[in-house]
Amino acid sequence: MPPRKRRIWPWVLLGLVLLFAGGCIAVIATVTTVVDEESTRTVTVRYAVTGDARDVTIRYTTWREGDASSTTVTDARLPWREEVETTGLVKGGSLTVVTGASGGTATCSVTVDENAPRTATATGRFATATCDDF
Repeated sequence: MPPRKRRIWPWVLLGLVLLFAGGCIAVIATVTTVVDEESTRTVTVRYAVTGDARDVTIRYTTWREGDASSTTVTDARLPWREEVETTGLVKGGSLTVVTGASGGTATCSVTVDENAPRTATATGRFATATCDDF
């Protein structure tokens, strides 16, 4: 009687499939943990406008737990500052400053936690500066 041939390739294939499935489960678990941690993390957003413009309009928007909250300040005196704490997956927003009829210069700045600030400057009459992508 001839010796039996052992077929090893089905076991190798099964092993590879199990390794692949285990890797997928590990990636999904990691992503789930990161998303959960990020959705509950609180950040501090610091809005600021400086300059010599006098009749400035400031509008800032902040995302809080999935909803956007917008505030408009008219005839603001510079320097102007606001600080907001926010949580949720989306935490960014925008800060827009518009100089009035008297012109001048206004610089907006947004800082999230200890990250580098986003800045923009408006110069002249009815000029606009927007700080976003933070």
